[in-house]
Amino acid sequence: MTSPSPAATASSWRERMRRLAALVRKESFQVMRDPSSILIAFVLPIILLFLFGYGVSLDTKLTRVGLVMEETTPLTGDLAASFRASRYFSVVSGRDRRQFEEDLILSRIRGIIVIPADFTANYIAGNRPQIQVIVDGSDPNTGSFVQNYAQGAVTNWQLQRQAEMMRGNPAIAVEQRFWFNPELTSRSFLVPGSIAIVMTLVGTLLTSLVVAREWERGTMEAMMATPVTAAELLAGKLLPYFLLGLTSMTLCVLLAVFLFGVPFRGSVLALYALSAVFLMPALGQGLLISAVTKNQFLASQLALISAFLPAFLLSGFLFEINSMPTVIQWITFIVPARYLIPSLQTVFLAGDIWPMFLRAIAIMFAIGCIFFLLAARSTKKRIA
Repeated sequence: MTSPSPAATASSWRERMRRLAALVRKESFQVMRDPSSILIAFVLPIILLFLFGYGVSLDTKLTRVGLVMEETTPLTGDLAASFRASRYFSVVSGRDRRQFEEDLILSRIRGIIVIPADFTANYIAGNRPQIQVIVDGSDPNTGSFVQNYAQGAVTNWQLQRQAEMMRGNPAIAVEQRFWFNPELTSRSFLVPGSIAIVMTLVGTLLTSLVVAREWERGTMEAMMATPVTAAELLAGKLLPYFLLGLTSMTLCVLLAVFLFGVPFRGSVLALYALSAVFLMPALGQGLLISAVTKNQFLASQLALISAFLPAFLLSGFLFEINSMPTVIQWITFIVPARYLIPSLQTVFLAGDIWPMFLRAIAIMFAIGCIFFLLAARSTKKRIA
C-alpha cells in the first residue's frame, strides 16, 4: 500500500475543516433561534446568582435571644451591656426565663441567656459564677453560633474587668486577623461557588436538551447519514455551547465583582483556564445523557439528578466534604465541581495558586475525556 500524498492529505484536512465549520455555523444559528437556549444560558444564571447572592447566607448576625437577669446589680448590668453591645445578638431583656419559653418554642428567639441570682455573690467570693445558655436545638448550626457567641461575649467582658483591676498592667490582648475574607461574609465564597453551579447547569442541561431534541425530531439521524464523522459531529455540536458557557461565566463574574462586591485577586488567565477545562466534563456529560436517552424530558431529569444535585450537594459548596460519610467522600472525587469551586474561590479571594489550579485542571480534563469517550461510543454513525 502506498501512503496518501501530501496534497491528498491537505485536501482531506481542508474538507474536514469545511465540514466542521458548516456544523458550527448551523449549530450557532440554531442556538440564536432557540429562546430556551438563551433563557438557560443568560436568564437562568442571573436568577441563580441573585438567589445565592441575596437569598442564601451563612452569616449569623443579630440573632434574636432572650436575656434573663435574675438580679439587678452593677456587675450583672455591666455583663448584660456586653451582650447588648455584641453585633451578633439582638437582645430582648426579661426577669424570668419562663416569659421566653414560648418564644423559643415558636422560634421567635434562638436562645435564652440566664444570669442567675447568685452571680454577683459568687463573683465577689472568688467562686466561679455560671451563666446558663439555653439554645434551640432544632437548628444545630444556629444553636452552636448562639453558644459560641455567648461564650465570646462573656470572655470579652472578663478581659475588660481584668484590665480595669490590673490598673496599668493591661491583660494580654489577642489581635485576630482573617486572611482573604476579613469581613467573614459568606457571600464572598458563596457567589464564586455559585458560578460553578451555573456553569454545570448551562453546560450539562443545555447540551442534553438541545441534542436530545434533535434525536426526537430525527435531524440527528439525517446528519449521521452524511459524510460527517462522529468526531466532527461532536465537535460541531459542542463548540457553540462551549463559547456560550464561557459567555455565561463572564456575565456571572461581572455581576459578582460589580454588583455583589466580591473581590477578584487572581488573573483572568486562571479564571478562563479553569472554566474552559470544567466545561469539558459538563458538555461531555450532557452529550452522553442526550445520546443515551434521546428524549428531552428524560434528558433534563437525568441532567438535574446527575449533574446539578451532585454539584450542589457533593462539591463542598454548602456542606463540608470532610463531615460526610466515608463512602460519600469517595463519590465526591468524580464530581467535577468539587475541583472547580475551591479553585474559583481561590481566584477571587486569594489570587493565583497554580499548583492547586494545575491539579484541578488535570483531574477535570481526565473526567471530561472519559465523558467524551463514552459519548462518542454512544453516538455511533448509524440510524438508531
